[in-house]
Amino acid sequence: MARVCGLSADRLLLDALTSAHTFAKPTLTWRFTGFPIGWGHLLGAQGRAFVNADGVEYSIADIEVLEGPEAIRKRPGMWVGSVGERGLHRAVFEVVGRAVNAVLARGAGSVDVTLTPDGGVRVVDDGAAVPFEADNSPGLDAQLTSLQPASGPCGRGLALLGPFALGPFVTNALSSRLTAEVRYGGRRHVREYVRGVPVGAPVTVGPAAHDGTTIVFRPDAGIFETTACSFAVLAERFRQVAFLNRELVISLTDERPADGPRVVRFRFPDGVRDFVAALEVEAGAGLGPDVIGFEREDPRMAGAMEVALAWGGLSGVRVRGFVNSRRTPEGGTHVDGFRDGVTAAIISYAPGLAPSRVDESLTAVVSVKLAQPEFLGATRGLLGNTEVRVCVAEAVREHLCAWFEAHPERAAEVIRRIGRGGEPD
Repeated sequence: MARVCGLSADRLLLDALTSAHTFAKPTLTWRFTGFPIGWGHLLGAQGRAFVNADGVEYSIADIEVLEGPEAIRKRPGMWVGSVGERGLHRAVFEVVGRAVNAVLARGAGSVDVTLTPDGGVRVVDDGAAVPFEADNSPGLDAQLTSLQPASGPCGRGLALLGPFALGPFVTNALSSRLTAEVRYGGRRHVREYVRGVPVGAPVTVGPAAHDGTTIVFRPDAGIFETTACSFAVLAERFRQVAFLNRELVISLTDERPADGPRVVRFRFPDGVRDFVAALEVEAGAGLGPDVIGFEREDPRMAGAMEVALAWGGLSGVRVRGFVNSRRTPEGGTHVDGFRDGVTAAIISYAPGLAPSRVDESLTAVVSVKLAQPEFLGATRGLLGNTEVRVCVAEAVREHLCAWFEAHPERAAEVIRRIGRGGEPD
């Protein structure tokens, strides 16, 4: 049972619902067990002035219920964070996220994103195709017209390109027009949408050589302050996603420049190992003896982990945590578990080293993919799954200890670097 200020939330709801159906705002009272709280007490002086401004009574008939695309278009900031560039990019990420998960569900493949001269965005994937109407799961039409429960490939969590994984439904609602093409069974099937609402039935338009999906949409200029996506922002996010999903090839093409298109393509066969190497280079550091990495599935946390680390040539600590391909800037149990495991392994191998120094000059990426991630905080930047800490700590300690035993000379170099604060010999 949920609690509010130590009191029963369902009792609070019951008392509110059993009060008069028609009420004046100044006299509405919520009753916690044992004492009443009026609106004035909750809102303060300014709130009381606002509440008492007109004394108008309201009833259930005055409640406006918004459903489907209308609800999203009415309050777009509630769904994508803003109507500025940040919200625009989040709308793009929802469609690209669907494509990435379709590719991962198939095991490997590519996602190609194009910014078109007319202000549109085209997303093409060769992943697992979902018909507009599916028998045992939500079809593409349902994904584009309603919120769907999140589920990831092979029982793992979805790749979260945006902060909330709301899916393409939100993007469709915030687009002036969207066209979806599904290729499966050797045929191409197309359906059009205007402001999130289907226009006509799906149409079969011809043969298809391969399975996959193409979604083309135009962000609604009547909603967004700008419909011009930043090539740099999208490219950096797609690069990050490619690091975290080594099965994926992702490209971004910008057809808008007058002097010809810009194209970037990302593929990192070594996954987070490549990520750590790139972070070290970008920081201006020389890599240590090795980038150490491993991956492991653990049913106790209903997911998998991929970890890479290196003690480089710069002082300081650079540890990045990710959950389902989404950065967790505040860390969380996966990062805590990683630190626990590193400390245990280092102190076991070099007992004389102070625990406070074991992560000196360390660069690491800790990526977990979970079926049911629990994010904490207003910005969802902190992972809260308690079981993840133990699982990651055990895996890191075991792998690092085994690596030290198998490579004693390189392990000695790591210990020397830690002791010197990151300075190489």
